[in-house]
Amino acid sequence: MNVYCLPFTLLLLSACGGLSPLRGHAVVGRDAYLVFIADGPGGQSDLFGVRADGGPVFQVTYSSVPEAQPVLSPDGGMVAFLRGTSRDDRLPGRVWVLNLLSGAERELPLPRGSARPERLGWSGDGRSLYVQTGLAIYRVNPPPASPDPALVGGADRAVAESSLVVFLGEPPFGRVVACARSLCSQTDSGSPAPFAANAHDAVRWGPDSVGFLTGADLIVRPLGPGRPRRVEWSEPPAAPRQLSFFPGSVNGKR
Repeated sequence: MNVYCLPFTLLLLSACGGLSPLRGHAVVGRDAYLVFIADGPGGQSDLFGVRADGGPVFQVTYSSVPEAQPVLSPDGGMVAFLRGTSRDDRLPGRVWVLNLLSGAERELPLPRGSARPERLGWSGDGRSLYVQTGLAIYRVNPPPASPDPALVGGADRAVAESSLVVFLGEPPFGRVVACARSLCSQTDSGSPAPFAANAHDAVRWGPDSVGFLTGADLIVRPLGPGRPRRVEWSEPPAAPRQLSFFPGSVNGKR
């Protein structure tokens, strides 16, 4: 039996009780797993998950309204995402956080008059959630703290923007960008270069790999020597997209 230690924040969250949406599939904060958006049996977009080593895909949320843009916290204990207000809401515009240990959800409201949220990202320590709304970025506190949204500016703006990027390498030497129905690599000093043809929805898969979708196939490509591999997931739902990855941890270390 493997012995491991969850980070303190996860232990605090688990004290709230409840049932984990990942129960029976992955151990929150320890195993490596992927959370993504796909269309459920009724055609509604929900959050789904799968272990990094493949296997059965499982449903995480069962909302009656559309959801989008999931992002896992650095410790794997929470996932932030956008949720609509009605079944016909094609552009979900409210920020929610789901506790993957207890199943508890909370909406994180933005200031009145702010533009619709478009993308989300976590700070490296998991203490802040960044919300991009048009040209503005807000910093919001995740549970159990009060949200207290605040505009991000100055030197903090670059840190916030970096949370929204799929970086290549450690330390980063570039980033992945969409280009003509494919993916390209982009550095600060050069033009975009082809990275993966007929691919979409890239996600950082640790410091030395990138995951992406080719149709309904989940592919992981190493940045160094080696060939891309397909993650063998079973019964994937329709139209998987918008990936977020937690690399797992051992003894509380990633």
